[in-house]
Amino acid sequence: MNNVTGIDSTSTDVLTRARSVLDKLQEAAPRIEANSGLTSDVVDAMHAAKLFRTTMPGFLGGDTVDLQTHAQLIETIAGADASTGWCLSQGLGCAMASAFMDKDAAQRLFGPANAVLAWGAGIQGKAIAVDGGYRVTGKWQFASGSRHATILGGHSYVFESDGVTQRLHPDGRKVDRTALVAREKAIVHDVWNVLGLRGTGSDTFEVTDLFVPEDETVDREDRSAVNDPAPIFQVPTSLVYAIGFAGLQLGIARAILNELRDLAKNKRPRGMGMTLKESPVFQTQLAQFEGRLRSARAYLMETAEQTYTQTADDGQISDDSRIAIRLCATHVINEGAAVTTDVYRAAGATAIFPANPFERRLRDALTASQQVQGRIDHYATVGQYLLGMTPDANIFL
Repeated sequence: MNNVTGIDSTSTDVLTRARSVLDKLQEAAPRIEANSGLTSDVVDAMHAAKLFRTTMPGFLGGDTVDLQTHAQLIETIAGADASTGWCLSQGLGCAMASAFMDKDAAQRLFGPANAVLAWGAGIQGKAIAVDGGYRVTGKWQFASGSRHATILGGHSYVFESDGVTQRLHPDGRKVDRTALVAREKAIVHDVWNVLGLRGTGSDTFEVTDLFVPEDETVDREDRSAVNDPAPIFQVPTSLVYAIGFAGLQLGIARAILNELRDLAKNKRPRGMGMTLKESPVFQTQLAQFEGRLRSARAYLMETAEQTYTQTADDGQISDDSRIAIRLCATHVINEGAAVTTDVYRAAGATAIFPANPFERRLRDALTASQQVQGRIDHYATVGQYLLGMTPDANIFL
């Protein structure tokens, strides 16, 4: 999709494809968690539905989705399995790198139908400029989806050929590039043993003095390099992640709330002469949960639509839109986790057993809320902007 008029048809197609894999995801969820990564049948189904290509440029067969569709996509998948939703959200942010590359190089890396890029968090590597490319050394953590990825990406600061002189932008900022390498060229460390989102396989990987051609590196913020006119590529990757992970929390919260409603039909708490369904206290709680979740969802979808439309009209994202996304996503991520927590508590002792659906949802929601996109510091960034100040943490804008 290259313009706003294509939103409706693209959204319908993408979401239909997403719904086609839900039964498989729900069946596979326990295996995904036990496997600490997506199972091969799930990965195959996701590729068959072309879900990992929804943020790729059109010349790669991508959908170049709008932000609202992106949020709905991740929400839909996360409602069936949060780890799969997380891997998809992470992978789609990474896949946007294909729009910042020479088309031949992008086709080489992202053309295969099973192409998935997983990259680590933060600028943790060193890329020394040499003829034709860079010699890259680094170690990166939290590479979600690394177990089914075909490409791994490491963000690195760039140094001149002497290995000492750091390359700088004209304004003095350090130059960084993301090196994209075939997974088999890296050493991947199986370290993923965590509370929730256990199925994301967010392992650590490293490379040492690995040559990476110039055209297989990207500057994720260089808009002049963009090879597709779709508005999604004018939105910083960090804010696309924010929208996706907010959608993820909504999906988790909706799933656990639906499960609570089903539980209430027959559960009779000890010492009560009625089922949960018949309790006015529970009826009130359920309505409050529903109101909170619907409000958070409406806020996310409205913000996603408005900021995307404004970006499409202007040809670039405004500061107001950046702040709007940051505020909305921070609120929705934390409110979604809070609703999930409150629903878990309302389910009583039933919720503590792994055989029931509540405890995994809680672990996944709390783990997701710990990621950088949900941190409370973002409110200070927004507050500074609203007060006419220059935000301290504008790296996330």
